[in-house]
Amino acid sequence: MFVADAGKMAAVGASGPQQQQPQPQAQPQPQPPQQPPQYTDAWYLALLGFAENFRTASPPKIKLCVHCLQAVFQFKPSQRIEARTHLQLGSVLYHHTKNTEQARSHLEKAWLISQQIPQFEDIKFEAASLLSELYCHQNLVDSAKPLLRKAIQISQQTPYWHCRLLFQLAQLHTLEKDLVSACDLLGVGAEYARVVGSEYTRALFLLSKGMLLLMERKLQEVHPLLTLCGQIVENWQGNPIQKESLRVFFLVLQVTHYLDAGQVKSVKPCLKQLQQCIQTISTLHDDEILPTNPADLFHWLPKEHMCVLVYLVTVMHSMQAGYLEKAQKYTDKALMQLEKLKMLDCSPILSSFQVMLLEHIIMCRLVTGHKATALQEISQVCQLCQQSPRLFSNHAAQLHTLLGLYCISVNCMDNAEAQFTTALRLTTHQELWAFIVTNLASVYIREGNRHQELYNLLERINPDHNFPVSSHCLRAAAFYIRGLLSFFQGRYNEAKRFLRETLKMSNAEDLNRLTACSLVLLGHIFYALGNHRESNNMVVPAMQLASKIPDMSVQLWSSALLRDLNKACGNTIEAHEAAQMHQNFSQQLLNDHIEACSLPEHNLINWTDGPLPVQFQAQNGPTTSLASLL
Repeated sequence: MFVADAGKMAAVGASGPQQQQPQPQAQPQPQPPQQPPQYTDAWYLALLGFAENFRTASPPKIKLCVHCLQAVFQFKPSQRIEARTHLQLGSVLYHHTKNTEQARSHLEKAWLISQQIPQFEDIKFEAASLLSELYCHQNLVDSAKPLLRKAIQISQQTPYWHCRLLFQLAQLHTLEKDLVSACDLLGVGAEYARVVGSEYTRALFLLSKGMLLLMERKLQEVHPLLTLCGQIVENWQGNPIQKESLRVFFLVLQVTHYLDAGQVKSVKPCLKQLQQCIQTISTLHDDEILPTNPADLFHWLPKEHMCVLVYLVTVMHSMQAGYLEKAQKYTDKALMQLEKLKMLDCSPILSSFQVMLLEHIIMCRLVTGHKATALQEISQVCQLCQQSPRLFSNHAAQLHTLLGLYCISVNCMDNAEAQFTTALRLTTHQELWAFIVTNLASVYIREGNRHQELYNLLERINPDHNFPVSSHCLRAAAFYIRGLLSFFQGRYNEAKRFLRETLKMSNAEDLNRLTACSLVLLGHIFYALGNHRESNNMVVPAMQLASKIPDMSVQLWSSALLRDLNKACGNTIEAHEAAQMHQNFSQQLLNDHIEACSLPEHNLINWTDGPLPVQFQAQNGPTTSLASLL
């Protein structure tokens, strides 16, 4: 997201299966080499050379490297050499060993000594930056904050370090979910960058602030800020890769804003620009000429990371629009790229991207009738989250939501309710909350005996009055849920009103799955009313759309209605063909159901509390009802 420190990456947590806010970041470019102090003592140069040789050996000989650096102190060096050596030791111990206490001691000495030395900014502020990172690693955030604040206060004459430390403190506040403080710091950084003549870094600060405002749903502040960012990005003339990366950052924010609002059709022009932009970047060669303004020594994501991010938002769009084969295609490309990157790069944001991709493709699998594969991928998300407490914290609600959706697909309604209830307890994200409530309402409708709980939920997602989120897609889904309830209650005219509202909203934004579900349900209503012609006018396009998605459940549902409809109309051949289709879909879903419930990972449906399960006990076979499938 923001600048943390050279060569390191960090990311802000995301959102739910309905929309996962991608978590962009920035990182500093290497600084131009500065003239180091002239250390002419042969002993120092020799020890430094040995230490570096041991550090870069294959494999690294860190213990010998540390011995060489510690030997420097035996010669009673000057304060400059002493401070620099403490910083080097602290860095080596922190990055290459588990001895964080010694690393901390050396970094604290480097910070203390370097403050007493004039014109020693690089050592002083690098020590502050790395020491605050170590404090956070040790959960000593209250020590990291004042350290960074002091470093920011005394670095105003050093543009590179002042901007970098502002980014770092803003990121720390963001990880603590104190977005107000983070936005304030980013605003300070943007103004400072303007004063020192760095429109490029000003744009980075403003785009980062825009991202946080989107997370806070402060849309009235976001719109003018993004307009300003767009003007700065277009007017800035500089390194082509830096300019295009700013444009990618800007377009990613626009695309995710549209997707958050469920505006799948409206986002298409921005998404196309984003895809063209990443193609342009991939053809550009990295320019090794460093900027003349020290405040410009930052860049956002590496090109390879940007490429994965664009794949991710494309998958998000395809999932919402109901282009599931396209979502599968781009997920495969992105995961392949991620596997290559993770061999060389342990950046946390890569794991975040991987989890978000899996969350979306899992939903695709459940729709296309591949529950066993979806369950194995849910297990994969669990394994990724086990490797990072922060990743688990950020994605626990999404994980329980996915398990709830899986439970619905295998007709384990009690487990689905437990998973959704757990997810609601864990999430603070409004769109995810509304998505979960909508699905929990569908569970209560299917159970048929949870009237009070159902009405309580429906009051909280009333699409006609004060709907809790701005998402077009979720509001359309809320109308569909009310139509579904009215259908089961036999209130057909009321059901038709709700479903026509869903269709109007779905058609406006190309929400293909909602369109298909609404059409087939309207077909059932007209069939129940004896209006076979109108029923046929609904179910035929529903089947065509469901085949295009493809949505296995809607195909099963549509084929059953076509069978009954043609039989009632005396169309024997068509009725037989529809019955054969229904049988084929039923058999496919049944086979997949049996396979999924036989997997040891199926036991995940019982996990609602505590740490992630480490092992899964194998079951003898499926224990769930298949009645809803047939």
